[in-house]
Amino acid sequence: MSSTGGTEREVRLPMADGVELALTLYLPDPALGPQPCLLEALPYRKDDLTSSYTDSYLTLRDDHDFAVCRVDLRGTGSSAGDATDEYPLVERTDLATVIAWLADQEWCNGRVGMWGTSYSGFNSLQLAVERPPALAAICAIYATDDRWTDDVHWRGGALRLVDLVDYCHYMTAMNVLPPVPAVWGDGWDDEWARRLETHEPWVLTWLREHRHGDYWNHGSVRLDGTHAGYDRIGCPVMIVAGWADGYRNNSFRTVARLAEAGRPHRLLAGPWAHADATTAMPGPRIHLDTELAAWFDRWLRPERADPAEPAYADHSDVFVRASTRPAPDLDLHEGRWLRLPSVLPTSTRTLPLDGPRGLVVVPDVGTAAWIDCAGHLPWGQSGDQRLDDARSLTWDQPPPADPVVGHPVARLRVSADRPLASLSV
Repeated sequence: MSSTGGTEREVRLPMADGVELALTLYLPDPALGPQPCLLEALPYRKDDLTSSYTDSYLTLRDDHDFAVCRVDLRGTGSSAGDATDEYPLVERTDLATVIAWLADQEWCNGRVGMWGTSYSGFNSLQLAVERPPALAAICAIYATDDRWTDDVHWRGGALRLVDLVDYCHYMTAMNVLPPVPAVWGDGWDDEWARRLETHEPWVLTWLREHRHGDYWNHGSVRLDGTHAGYDRIGCPVMIVAGWADGYRNNSFRTVARLAEAGRPHRLLAGPWAHADATTAMPGPRIHLDTELAAWFDRWLRPERADPAEPAYADHSDVFVRASTRPAPDLDLHEGRWLRLPSVLPTSTRTLPLDGPRGLVVVPDVGTAAWIDCAGHLPWGQSGDQRLDDARSLTWDQPPPADPVVGHPVARLRVSADRPLASLSV
């Protein structure tokens, strides 16, 4: 259905300790009656720096009849309190309070969904672990289940230097910006001065926490790099992943573990970088809002569920790429869409490595071959890797007859003539 009588409201919602969070509500036509509410919670300033997200909220409201709530997290944007770190424990408590409040409003049918990209994908997974009663389903887009092995700070012990310059440092500046005067009201400049005087950059904590442990387990679904932790999730989960995105190692293992835990799930994996699949490069692009609406219809409006597809879950829709001439700003990748089971069969192949076995290492090898959390290209994609190939050990193999998807594992026996060495495959 589509409605045109929607409204927009600003709310300041007090938390248990009295701190008020700034919420924007996008409410559908009241004539439709109570509808489900979708929640996105971010530290990225809803009223100015990410005000462009409003277009998606309006689509979900006007074309799909959802109520939508966008929240500035504690200490960010126009919300009060202190932004002490990513995903602090109080953030989960705050969001559980927000979810309960949303579900209790007369315009809500009592069911709430969480979704979002990157940060709001992370906290969607975290709230699914917390299991607030009204949280009926989530969709995590370009997010991860393991903050130690697959996040933008450390990757299993290797410092992510580019992200240290990028994400870590712009969050420092963002967290000391003033609240929006029109939303905060009188005293906004006093709050600005307080933030400038008291905020400690998050990056200092991330550099101190340079070993795996409780700090990185906090906010992770996967615990200690094992299969443990997924059964804590209490609602259906949709994962959206991009082959050109930095958060992709976890995608197949996450849905496989959710399947083992008996949780409804769906994986949608396309060719995209860290940007909305509606506009992202490389293409082909899709209307992601339509996919979101169908997912949340299934779990937040069971009366609308398609009886021909009763689960609308428990599978993976994957774009399998075909050979395409690479480019850092590639517009369209060749390939085809496949629907696959969520638990994929695994296979082991022993490959003969005929050719050279020793290598004199050039220290800057590999600088062209990286893929990370880039948004709109060309920033972040691999460049011309011919020089890296010439400086590496390479072996060509005939391609397999069927598509190969998932997370490969290589087992090698190597030796080095120096006390310390690193290996990349």
